[in-house]
Amino acid sequence: MAGWTWFNGEWRDESAPMISVNSQGVWLSSFIFDGARAFDGMTPDLDLHCERTLASAKALGLLPKQTADEIFGLAMEGVGKFANGTDLYIRPMYWAEKGWVAPDPETTTFAITVTENPMPSQSGFAAMFAPFRRPAPDMAPTDAKAACLYPNAGRALQYVRERGYDNAVVFDIDWNVAEFATANLFFAKDGVVKTPAPNGAFLNGITRQRMIQLMRDDGITVEEVTVSKDDLLQADEIFNTGNYGKVMPVNRLEDRDLQPGPFFRKARELYWDYSAGTL
Repeated sequence: MAGWTWFNGEWRDESAPMISVNSQGVWLSSFIFDGARAFDGMTPDLDLHCERTLASAKALGLLPKQTADEIFGLAMEGVGKFANGTDLYIRPMYWAEKGWVAPDPETTTFAITVTENPMPSQSGFAAMFAPFRRPAPDMAPTDAKAACLYPNAGRALQYVRERGYDNAVVFDIDWNVAEFATANLFFAKDGVVKTPAPNGAFLNGITRQRMIQLMRDDGITVEEVTVSKDDLLQADEIFNTGNYGKVMPVNRLEDRDLQPGPFFRKARELYWDYSAGTL
């Protein structure tokens, strides 16, 4: 994997050091990031990812000094360092250098990294339920894409991978289905697409929102509802949306084999058509 990082006014090799272990962002977790994609010469919704970067920083008590447009410009500058069509992961990030437990907003620091990162296979993935819940908004900064939230997702992934699965279905505080450990969750039943309604337990993802809009504009009924474990076990098809793989099908849930279905195929087609229009 190769990449570039913009930090302190210059681009440098992505492996170059830029943060100390004594930074507040390292040892006290005042660290947020966002993730966007460049693939097939497209950067869909990059502007929205830049805007969310600022929102996440403010939610964690940081003081971003860049505008969304400035972050967008740096992102595109970084993309331009690679051959056209290279699959890339774009991550703007903020953290505080100082502060005792609470970050000192005046020490907010910015970097953006652009790295080669191939898009995953669209053949599908196996998922199972993990015995972990997403925190409620009064328990953690769930309105931010904050690094401190990811160890919880990480232990869910470890749990299912030890059992031969690729991704985990995690729950909200009331044991309703929230999302996959790494992406938002959709399923279809009897001709209707459903997805967990945002309740503060998980990020209402940018790709999730885009996918709902695209499907509804295409005449597909999409409902945001409370989803139980049984709802998912009885689904006709299941797929996810997220920045890393955009739209990916589930080919196995627990001990039940599934096939990529018509709603997944239509969702992927709609998203790629939309993305091509952003060139």
